[in-house]
Formats: sequence, C-alpha cells, structure tokens
Amino acid sequence: MTTSVPLKAVAIVAGHSSSNVRGSLQFMQDTNGITHVTGKIEGLVPGLHGFHIHALGDTTNGCNSTGPHFNPLKKDHGAPSDEERHAGDLGNIFAGKDGVAVISLKDPQIPLSGPNSILGRAVVIHADPDDLGRGGHELSKTTGNAGARIGCGIIGLQSAV
Repeated sequence: MTTSVPLKAVAIVAGHSSSNVRGSLQFMQDTNGITHVTGKIEGLVPGLHGFHIHALGDTTNGCNSTGPHFNPLKKDHGAPSDEERHAGDLGNIFAGKDGVAVISLKDPQIPLSGPNSILGRAVVIHADPDDLGRGGHELSKTTGNAGARIGCGIIGLQSAV
C-alpha cells in the first residue's frame, strides 16, 4: 500500500534477562511502499545475529513472548532477497569488534500501513546467525536456527512533529 506522506515508526530495543543489548531503530515507509530501517544496536557479541520482525508486540515474558516470525502469507523461512520467505525475515545484522551493529536496509514486505502492517509487532535480535533457511537444521525453515532472543522492541508509530 502506498501513502502520500512517508510514515515513520520507532522501536527502542532492550536486552532480555542478563543481556546488555540496547539501541533504537527507525522505520520509514516511503511513498512507494518500501520501508527503510535504520539504527544502531549495541552490546552484541561480535559477528552475525538473526534480525526479524515477530508477530506479536507482547514483551510480558521478555523477548520470548513476541511469538513467531511475522508471516502473513504462510511461507517458509528464507533470506530477505528470497521469494519464499516470511515477511519478517530481515536476515542478519553484523556487530563489529566493539559489539555495535549499524543497520540500514530497505524491505517491501514490512509496511507501516495496511493489512500487513508491522506497527505494534516486535523487532527481535537473536544470539546466533540466521541460516536463511539453508542450514539443513530442523529449525532452518521456521526460524533460521538463529538461537536465543537477546534483544527486542515494539514497533510504534512515530510523531510527525
């Protein structure tokens, strides 16, 4: 769905349990319906970490209550560039030696408006790399075998001011 004015949202990411993961992400849906995600996450172990939109904006049990990956079209897990993928499959983010990941990506399957909006859902950072559905593990086609949920935040509409 396209809009005449760019929509903006934000998620404040916090670690769960003893995790020091923290940061913020900005989401902007442009007039062509593409959502741009930018931000910075700190407190990560250096390397790749699975990065997904989960179905629920429920953090009553930390990141564990955010449900499965956002998957309105009922597809198998995959890479962001795959035709067969969950809408919430955003691949991996990379944390440098300082434990910081700088995020900048664009995706057409995570709109801020319409029936498949990600508003009110959660963004989740995982402990391990996402195998993008290609790992051959029993969890590859559902979660990318990305491990524990170490940070999350609820995606909320940002003020236009």
